[in-house]
Amino acid sequence: MASSTSDKGYALLEAINLEVHYGGIAAVKGVSFAVEEGELVCLIGANGAGKTSTLKALARMIPSTGELHYRKERLDHMPSHGLIRKGLALVPEGRGIFARLTVAENLAMGAYHRNDKAGIEADLAHVYALLPRLKERAEQVAGTLSGGEQQMLAIGRALMGRPQLLLLDEPSMGLAPLMVEKVFEVIRAVAAEGVTIFLVEQNARLALQTCSRGYVMESGKITLADSSDKLLADPRVRAAYLGE
Repeated sequence: MASSTSDKGYALLEAINLEVHYGGIAAVKGVSFAVEEGELVCLIGANGAGKTSTLKALARMIPSTGELHYRKERLDHMPSHGLIRKGLALVPEGRGIFARLTVAENLAMGAYHRNDKAGIEADLAHVYALLPRLKERAEQVAGTLSGGEQQMLAIGRALMGRPQLLLLDEPSMGLAPLMVEKVFEVIRAVAAEGVTIFLVEQNARLALQTCSRGYVMESGKITLADSSDKLLADPRVRAAYLGE
């Protein structure tokens, strides 16, 4: 197995022996991994492999054991609402938008912890430039948006918090192929601006084509870790996840 980080920098995010249990069932079984500053890294695997549980543990949404480090600071006992102030944001599976609020109100909620009015306005303008569909629908109730538009809104809302690390959980889920392509164009653009991204995605081919490194999770354990090119060429990955 490859090392958990490359030689480019230090680990912005690191999990050591992370475990998640639901009652007597172990969903995540002592996994360790790291994401360096500026990287775009994916975690792939089949349904039920433990990917979403891993992200929820990182975002402190569910109890876990093991060590979680962000910028070399322990996150294990930090409440989830404190993470955004540290520069860590989650776009959850299923998007989690506020369906009864407008697009503009949803975006404003992403900056709830900020009081720099000029900075918020500048970031809103940037989000609208990055996601022009949201600007067109700024006063539309979010629950009436298409699935792809809701996914873009969830990403835009997270960006309003000025994250340094963005956790993305299954952004392609339930979307038409054309909209999946657009959402991943946005993900690449956000990464190009310097935001570190840890992506959980069931579409293994798309995830590996987008990211520079990847981890493969099976039954709660990380079984492979390598560069995306090597994982795409690995016969085990090709047989299990690429339909080859």
